[in-house]
Amino acid sequence: MSKKYQYSIFTKPWKNLSVDELCKLVQGLGFDGVEFPLRVGYQAEPANAERDLPKLVEKMKEYGLSIFSVASSTDENIFAACQEAGVPIIRIMVPIDPRKGYMATIKETKQELDRVVKLCEKYKVKVGIQPHFGEFVSNSMETYYLIQSYDPQYIGAIWDAAHSGLAGEEPEFALDILWSHLCMVNLKTAFYRRSNGPEAEEASWDRFFTTGRHGLSSWSRVANYLKKRDYKGVICLPAEYTDEANVEKYVAEDIKYVKSLLEG
Repeated sequence: MSKKYQYSIFTKPWKNLSVDELCKLVQGLGFDGVEFPLRVGYQAEPANAERDLPKLVEKMKEYGLSIFSVASSTDENIFAACQEAGVPIIRIMVPIDPRKGYMATIKETKQELDRVVKLCEKYKVKVGIQPHFGEFVSNSMETYYLIQSYDPQYIGAIWDAAHSGLAGEEPEFALDILWSHLCMVNLKTAFYRRSNGPEAEEASWDRFFTTGRHGLSSWSRVANYLKKRDYKGVICLPAEYTDEANVEKYVAEDIKYVKSLLEG
């Protein structure tokens, strides 16, 4: 009987570990596998992805781990590497060109996705689009507007609790908007913190990424909704905290909290 949830961790904070050290860390934290940053400077790089990603998958299997997704580009060699390695999802984000504006950028992005879909069909690998604060497709409805016409077998949505909370969304509504295309759930969280005082001419705000119990998006509400809708799939903890010195401590706390919410 397969597990209902598969717990993944984004290994971006640990680019300087050896593959064995990385596997031991992930295994010790209690995860089933990873989202791997298939980027320059990491344990496998885009230029050699077709050679090195399958090797990385095989090494992780020795530790009982999987690569559930990669964070990378939509270049064809990345698709080929994922097919060879058995990695099902490439995660991307969609930047908005402020000179062109949202609508013009989305029109161009849809033209690009038309190309990407052909690669998805050829290699049987899905592209998951994640909203991100700032000059990106940044909330659930913007994401749905972009992807609604595409087959969810090939173009999916990755809902991220932190960016959804920063966008002011209610988690139940946000997940409902993306449900038809939902392929992964990211659990991190954040809040806004004022970066200047009341004497300033105009307020400015920073985003503070924190542990699961303390951000704008309630993980308990997220878990209740996922259970209500009988979500089966990957739960990824992106391991992003403003206090980078304590990442391992925080993510160890957060995976225990997530499992208590989903399985308790």
